[in-house]
Amino acid sequence: MQFGIFTVSDITQDPTTGRTPTEAERIKAVLAIAQKAEEVGLDVFALGEHHNPPFFSSSPTTTLAHVAATTEKLQLSTSTTLITTNDPVKIAEDYAMLQHLADGRVDLMMGRGNTGPVYPWFGQDIRNGIELAVENYALLRRLWTEDVVDWQGKYRTPLQGFTSTPRPLDGVPPFVWHGSIRSPQIAEQAAYYGDGFFHNHIFWPPEHTQRMVEFYRRRYEHYGHGSADQAIVGLGGQVFMRKNSQDAVDEFRPYFDNAPVYGHGPSLEEFSTETPLTVGSPQQVIERTLGFRDYVGDYQRQLFLIDHAGLPLKTVLEQLDLLGEEVVPVLRREFAALKPAHVPDAPTHASRVAAAGGATDSTVHAAGDSVTGRSREEVEAR
Repeated sequence: MQFGIFTVSDITQDPTTGRTPTEAERIKAVLAIAQKAEEVGLDVFALGEHHNPPFFSSSPTTTLAHVAATTEKLQLSTSTTLITTNDPVKIAEDYAMLQHLADGRVDLMMGRGNTGPVYPWFGQDIRNGIELAVENYALLRRLWTEDVVDWQGKYRTPLQGFTSTPRPLDGVPPFVWHGSIRSPQIAEQAAYYGDGFFHNHIFWPPEHTQRMVEFYRRRYEHYGHGSADQAIVGLGGQVFMRKNSQDAVDEFRPYFDNAPVYGHGPSLEEFSTETPLTVGSPQQVIERTLGFRDYVGDYQRQLFLIDHAGLPLKTVLEQLDLLGEEVVPVLRREFAALKPAHVPDAPTHASRVAAAGGATDSTVHAAGDSVTGRSREEVEAR
């Protein structure tokens, strides 16, 4: 099972000091958080995509490429990539390039996002959100799996004889998770293709998460990809820890009360009861996280949100120490002991290459380039 963290890249005032970091400071902080995640032995670092304040992450691939250059083992992902408002051609190119730069340590989570105005910013209509997600992803898959694509759809200009470059590393595209909080159509899409399904699992009660995951599992089996318990599931989670649980509650309360997303609503205690938010000791986080299996079954990826709501970098790094030293080692051992042998691990580039029968060179050599018109043979002869 993979364990990691995800960030939504918010730039939020620290309610205990009144100070708001600059974009430059927050970007540097997220880079430090990613490096620390690898240092403490986590598996995954995932970065969201937003195009409006108070978020900075408008170009996840740029940031993740930098993280790839400063890490060796960390799996890089997104949370999420906007399949509705990004051009699938650009997604195909950007993430294949990132895949090469990171030596395969890349997957991505497709989603519609939670910011309605992003649609007109990129020339789309939010009322077409589901249709855009379905059509754009169908095209993206073809761009990664077919060397030359002829395509025509409803929401994009046609393609004729188009080749997306670079081609996927070793002939194997990045693994795709489909992220959704409340849309069964997205779970259906994940099941149809045999892709992973990631449930945010932060703002909703366990019963809702259970229904969404069970639906995905049933449909995954329906489409013949394996038994329901072999479907690839990921969950989010939100934690804040201190050695003493009351210290955690006291320290986190002002951040919770003033958070842009859920501040000035239910109390910390109410929210912790009704959702998977866990504020307390490392042991409490372990017990709560192990309990997720009771209502979603065995799953492959657990990501934690730990750096939002204005929490200072020093505090976030301390949270990572606790995750790496006290929480994740226990979770690894316990989840591994419970997982049946027929339930697969989270897909990686290496496992997908092996399943494909080995690596292939998928480079496409054009008969003549668009600048000089010379063929490869002509160039080599000079």
